[in-house]
Amino acid sequence: MIGREDQKANDLFFTCSLIEYIARKTKNKRSVVVDIMGKESIEKIYDLADVYHSDNIDTVSDEFIQKSCLKDGDFDNIADARYAVPSYWDMGKVYKRLILGISKEKHMPVIDALFEAYHSFVSDKLDDYNSSFYYDAPCNILNAFLMGEIE
Repeated sequence: MIGREDQKANDLFFTCSLIEYIARKTKNKRSVVVDIMGKESIEKIYDLADVYHSDNIDTVSDEFIQKSCLKDGDFDNIADARYAVPSYWDMGKVYKRLILGISKEKHMPVIDALFEAYHSFVSDKLDDYNSSFYYDAPCNILNAFLMGEIE
């Protein structure tokens, strides 16, 4: 472990932040982005995050958008937001914590947990910047996922 957290947790943070960045850039739901990019590309980002992290995120995002032939969508939660919008780094951290929690609780590989997180109702709630759900404590977000409802 170098720094404050495990290297693979930091790699997941970058992976989730890049997914968020690409989703915003292409105006797609996060689940659409991970589906179109596919497991192989997501695993590549996760495995090489320390390399990609040292490059410009705009350049890296363009590479994966082009490689996966990701088209622009019409989901624009940034334009719909009435309040301050969290950065893509902020949302990367939220998703990282959720995914690590899912992986631990369900005893599954991180990338499988990533796909579950982005395809859950929790992802839709996190992407609503007019609510405060993305500010909830990480354990509350994970519990909502595990219980299938928000209390």
